[in-house]
Amino acid sequence: MQELSEQATIRTEKKERLESMGINPYPASVHPINAKAATILSDYKEENKANYSHVVLAGRIMGRRIMGGASFVELQDATGRIQLYVQRDSICPEEDKSHYNTFFKKLLDIGDIIEVQGFVFTTQVGAIAVHVTHIRLLTKALTPLPVVKEASTKEGAKVYDAFTDPAQRYRQRYVDLIVNPAVRKVFEQRAKLIHTMKASLHSKGYLEVETPILQPIYGGASARPFVTHHHTLDMPLYLRISNELYLKRLIIGGYEGVYEFAKDFRNEGMSRFHNPEFTQVELYVAYKDYIWMMDYVEELLETVALALHGTTTVPFGTDLIHFQRPWKRFTMFEAIHHFTGYDVSNMDEAALRTVTHELAIDIPDNFAKGKIIDEIFGAKCEPHLIQPTIITDYPIEMSPLAKRHRTNPALTERFEVICAGKEICNAFSELNDPIDQQKRLEEQRKLGERGDDEAMVVDHDFLKALRYGMPPTVGIGIGIDRLTMIMTNVPSIQDVLFFPQMRPENP
Repeated sequence: MQELSEQATIRTEKKERLESMGINPYPASVHPINAKAATILSDYKEENKANYSHVVLAGRIMGRRIMGGASFVELQDATGRIQLYVQRDSICPEEDKSHYNTFFKKLLDIGDIIEVQGFVFTTQVGAIAVHVTHIRLLTKALTPLPVVKEASTKEGAKVYDAFTDPAQRYRQRYVDLIVNPAVRKVFEQRAKLIHTMKASLHSKGYLEVETPILQPIYGGASARPFVTHHHTLDMPLYLRISNELYLKRLIIGGYEGVYEFAKDFRNEGMSRFHNPEFTQVELYVAYKDYIWMMDYVEELLETVALALHGTTTVPFGTDLIHFQRPWKRFTMFEAIHHFTGYDVSNMDEAALRTVTHELAIDIPDNFAKGKIIDEIFGAKCEPHLIQPTIITDYPIEMSPLAKRHRTNPALTERFEVICAGKEICNAFSELNDPIDQQKRLEEQRKLGERGDDEAMVVDHDFLKALRYGMPPTVGIGIGIDRLTMIMTNVPSIQDVLFFPQMRPENP
């Protein structure tokens, strides 16, 4: 830290020196940029060099070699890096060679942002470069970049050995993006994933909407919320854990297909698969059921894989994930029986507790039947489901917002997609019987009284809306962060979030 402080002090002194020379280290205007590094490197040829006789670029200095009256500089813009050739006689007036020695050699540093003008040429070693005729400082960087030594990962990505610690990369993502530019690819792929999904939803005529993030009643999922207080209304408000109940209100209001890419918040544990703030898309379609939605989600995620990779086979860790339709399907009880040997379909709570003991699964005393079944499935089934698998027909105790199964009232018409050992989406034929819905929410309230802090609360306004009549409807929530992890082959949710939640550093 002492060395860094000394370097920062030196750079501050350089800033002051520039100002004393009449050079603004932070000018407001920039000449119109007409070229990018990647475009020059891909398109420049000797036969079309006339098109590159005057280029204007801007970017960050990432390296330089000064050799007397000439220097080579590595410039990085948003598209990549390109070499600059800076010759003293080209950038300085004939009568003022000291400008090169003072301004360029002594007062510019790695990390500074510059604007250059010049022409493109091919060096003696065959590299494409820009011969600089004008150079101007746009931003003086007062903190040095952690650029020490370039290295390559096993996958061939370029990284720098001074900034590979994950915690520091997440805390200072802006530095990570500068010195590890390959990181940008993950976020560009994430944006393409969302765009592809939106294009599919839009093509079907569904309406993209926005619903409240601050809610007087949190609902639509089983989770513990974040709570705040609104002073003017003198009432508690909650960051939403789901936007489900508001989207259903819109179906009640007459829309036949609505979706929202939503930021949701759950005050629960953190891991490489969990962040307290996360993104999901929720879609609700009237006059469809969960069987239709199974087919559509297969189509949708197959489309995403093709858009991002050009194939339905996607590498993830040591596995190859195959998104080509159709996917394997199990009922939940079939999956538990398949992976544990136990048929739990008709067991009561006491029998289920015996099974968890025999399977060495620890569960709290306040867990009821639905939670126990969920724990068995999560511990003994999910880790084995690497390929996309649709798990259907969940017990009614686990699904308070889902419609009862059309042939077995002890089950619901619900499915989840498990991929790479984790849930990536959850869907069901929506419960639209207001009497049954009220009873199930009351049962959830009782679970909360038993100590289940993730039990749902009773939303009386939603029940009021439901009494006006909601058509048969199917809904789904797809976790964008987890899906992006798989589609970009990264091991942690923090790697697909620009700014993941972190414990503050000591000052």
